[in-house]
Amino acid sequence: MLFHVRMDVNIPSDMPGHVADEIKTREKAYSQELQRNGKWRHIWRLVGEYANHSVFDVESNEELHTILINLPLFQYMKISVTPLCRHPSSVSDDDA
Repeated sequence: MLFHVRMDVNIPSDMPGHVADEIKTREKAYSQELQRNGKWRHIWRLVGEYANHSVFDVESNEELHTILINLPLFQYMKISVTPLCRHPSSVSDDDA
């Protein structure tokens, strides 16, 4: 199952820099592992925003939910999820 996920991050301005850096380090490691194992297929930064658009390829709604709530930055995010399906005019073989 493919999902488009928008993540907007809002780290509190009063969070100590070393704490924010540690959370971001864990976030990067977690997201890169998910990318390597094919669950997080695409990630794009939104220019001028602390936000991204991503595509996840998971087995179920529950799997996506578990992935998202385990993001180290989860508590500082506004997340919106949209299910995706293959467009009949697509010529790509890897978008199913």
